[in-house]
Amino acid sequence: MSKLCGLWGRPYIDLSPLLDTACFPEIDREIVRGLCRVEPSYTGGSLKWMGVVAPWVHDDPYVDYGEVIGGFSRDEFCDFIALGDDPSAFDPDRRSEYTFGDETDHPLTRAQVLYLKYRYGVYFPWKVCYHLLENDRWEDKHSGAGKDFSAEARAVFPRTVEFIRGLPFVEIGRCVIFGLEANDHAPAHRDTEPGSAIGPAQSISFDPRGDKRFYLCDREGEERTVVRAPIYWFNDMDYHGVEPDPFFRYSIRVDGVFKPEFVKRLQRLYGR
Repeated sequence: MSKLCGLWGRPYIDLSPLLDTACFPEIDREIVRGLCRVEPSYTGGSLKWMGVVAPWVHDDPYVDYGEVIGGFSRDEFCDFIALGDDPSAFDPDRRSEYTFGDETDHPLTRAQVLYLKYRYGVYFPWKVCYHLLENDRWEDKHSGAGKDFSAEARAVFPRTVEFIRGLPFVEIGRCVIFGLEANDHAPAHRDTEPGSAIGPAQSISFDPRGDKRFYLCDREGEERTVVRAPIYWFNDMDYHGVEPDPFFRYSIRVDGVFKPEFVKRLQRLYGR
């Protein structure tokens, strides 16, 4: 029996029989050209500090910025906040009270990201992260209330946005391009703690180029499944990551709420 949480007894659901992917070469061309015109950010550098990585990842040599910042001396903290938008907003003698980076009140500036990388060797798995549709917090990634694709996304990635709008969602709460540089990997981590939700989070991921080795694995790392589908739904209660390759890779993840008729169709096809 599989140790993965999975979906209806499967590691993931291949959605390509249900969703038309004929436009993927066109979308791939648009995305790689568009990424040259926008300013993506870095992300994923604090997964250990956030406590979401697989057990064995804690012992790897890749440096986490949450752990680095937590160990700053007063002088180191001053150097760090000097690269922020408003250094005067922080009291160096209360530095232990502040948190920085993803999912905090103090996102890192580009200068701080580079400083952490250059000075402390912090590893950022995704050095290309671009939100086509932004979410403020992790908790609202399935709610589309008051949200829309950014004006820049609509202008630079019009065909991609059109495709995403046509996906079977009632609402979309987040849509992100995640890219990895050559030889980088995404460490095994999970987005949702098993048992913390009634059911698996609803999302669709797609890889227009088909060369990103996204995988799912169990807690022990013994069962590893590489997703071999151009568009898919996986259970983010399972640990997942991306294998390294000697070239740039990317995929797009869309989080939201599925249309009821789509869920019923999946249940008919894959449910027990």
